[in-house]
Amino acid sequence: MNLVEWLQRLMTNFGAEWVMWLLLGLSVLSVAVMLERAWFYHSLKDDTERLSRELRERLRKADLEGARRLLDASPSAEAAVVLSGLDEADRGAQSAEEAMSGAKALQRLKLERRLAYLGTLGNNAPFVGLFGTVIGVVEAFEALGRQDVAAAASEAAQGLAAPQEVMAAIAEALVATAVGLFVAIPAVAMYNVFQRRLRSILAQTDALGSVLLAHLVAKGGTRPTSSAPPAAVASDAE
Repeated sequence: MNLVEWLQRLMTNFGAEWVMWLLLGLSVLSVAVMLERAWFYHSLKDDTERLSRELRERLRKADLEGARRLLDASPSAEAAVVLSGLDEADRGAQSAEEAMSGAKALQRLKLERRLAYLGTLGNNAPFVGLFGTVIGVVEAFEALGRQDVAAAASEAAQGLAAPQEVMAAIAEALVATAVGLFVAIPAVAMYNVFQRRLRSILAQTDALGSVLLAHLVAKGGTRPTSSAPPAAVASDAE
């Protein structure tokens, strides 16, 4: 028995049913990830426009403790990032910006958690279903090859039995393709939804962080563009 015959017998012995069970299990995991991520993103929801407005008001009044309480009371990822920058505000705008960059990277990891599974499943579930389709087609052609007119009880019986077996194998193959698409489409759709929500959160984080940085820059004053004092420059010109 050569390799091709061995693989053909292996596929036809197991059939395509195990592929559909595999897709069903992956679908259950996919739904679990969707529900968990949806709950997680919902738990971070807050009115960032109101938060930005109130933060600006407190910073203009130099009420850092009030700003800290405001950010600490918010469940959003944006507030957690800006709060880390506010903790370093006494060291200047540069330190606050670096602190917020690190906190933003950590929040991004939390926001992206398990999204790779949805993306991978959405891209590969149709191929898994296609593999089940290939197995079904192989079974159909093998059923055609098993026709033995001499061993059949009658030509009529043989001509009726073989097409039924072939049609059953083809139907199983098409079901595998349909199941693969059924698993992939919701995974891709929700992956895109979560990616859009992630980008929105990161953009709002930058906007809220800019409120703090603008306050710190204004508080620290502008840096001179030249290292030489204006008086020295004027005396040199004279």
